[in-house]
Amino acid sequence: MPAIGEIVRRTPTAEVLSRAQARAALIPDCLVEARRLANTVIAGWHGRRKRGIGENFWQFRPYVTGESLARIDWRRSARDDHTYVRDREWEAAHTIWLWADLSPSMMYKSSFGAVSKESRALVVMLALAEILARSGERIGCPGIMEPIAARNAADRLATALAHSTLADGLPSTEMIRGSSDIVLIGDFLDPPDGVMERLAPLAKRGFRGHVIEIADPAEELFPYTGRTEFTDPESGQKLTAGRAETLKDDYARAYQARRATLADNLRHLGWSFVVHRTDHLASEAIVAAHMYLSGLPAMRAAGAHR
Repeated sequence: MPAIGEIVRRTPTAEVLSRAQARAALIPDCLVEARRLANTVIAGWHGRRKRGIGENFWQFRPYVTGESLARIDWRRSARDDHTYVRDREWEAAHTIWLWADLSPSMMYKSSFGAVSKESRALVVMLALAEILARSGERIGCPGIMEPIAARNAADRLATALAHSTLADGLPSTEMIRGSSDIVLIGDFLDPPDGVMERLAPLAKRGFRGHVIEIADPAEELFPYTGRTEFTDPESGQKLTAGRAETLKDDYARAYQARRATLADNLRHLGWSFVVHRTDHLASEAIVAAHMYLSGLPAMRAAGAHR
């Protein structure tokens, strides 16, 4: 029986950047479907644009009962039988910290996955940097790069990554100051209690968190049969199963229970949680994260873990 999975080498960051930019180019089409699901008009494909205090016109939208009459645009409303409100664009720049876990477990790629978990995590991370930087946000990476507001933030982040190594496990957050969003990308296979012990203090400091769990299909499907040797990529410990298929049900319960517990704990913190499999398009995770960062509540059901 051929091997189902293997541990791959780390992906060169420069190659990942080019793929991330290609993924970012797919966002317009993805946002069309995201707008339909959210029932919200989003002007522009690459920004975190939303209603707020500002000078620039954003969009006309139907008037909702209870809103101030002062916001109605009577000239636009006079064109047809509907009443419209003129929205202005939120112009305050925000700091967003992006982080990807590159611990040994992320090097895994099964024959069911398109890429390794590590490669997908970097693509999502750099694509988000590309998209958010174009909308004027400040982009940083804990322990790697201080926040910068520049159109080439993804390139500069890739350069910083090329000369640094993302620490295994969850990041150091001493350099994070003020109100910020933090996007954490990894497989989060550690016990939920340990993960939450690191994340809960961030929520108490006022950070809005967004967790993207990257999963290989084999980790969910457990397609192993017969005599199989399992190796823990973190510790190197080995487990040999005479009939691996007999472990499938117990494994599935433990795996899903870990994910459900993590999702529930994050929800209590007010953080978002998205599950992304490497046999799906990377744009799915990018769009889901983008919607959360945009603060679109209707997308929480569409982009939530499944």
